[in-house]
Amino acid sequence: MKGSSMDTYLGNVIIDPNVVRQYAGTVANECFGIVGMANVNVQDGLVKLLKLNSANLCRGIKVNLLKDGRLGLIFHVVVSYGVSIRAVTDNLVNNVKYKVEEFTGLEIGKIDVYVEDVKVID
Repeated sequence: MKGSSMDTYLGNVIIDPNVVRQYAGTVANECFGIVGMANVNVQDGLVKLLKLNSANLCRGIKVNLLKDGRLGLIFHVVVSYGVSIRAVTDNLVNNVKYKVEEFTGLEIGKIDVYVEDVKVID
């Protein structure tokens, strides 16, 4: 994906997918129950926990442009043991949808969340 664009009265605004990924990762970092992002190695199916810090905010997140022009996001996350996965993922989806749409002005059409692992928090 090259970038999402918006036409304004002054011209065209193009938002790089990495900007959306970085911001979506920041929002995910704020969500209760998310321990980290999971970097999925497609070649051998390995999942590696990435602690939520500024260097790893983009990993485990994919941004797609859907056919209707809206954004599609895919998250690979690790959740905390003992919390409701449904509650954590619903919170993640709702927060990301609201905050990314407000931040970018682009509409999100789909958010998929893959829970790759559960970790006990000390």
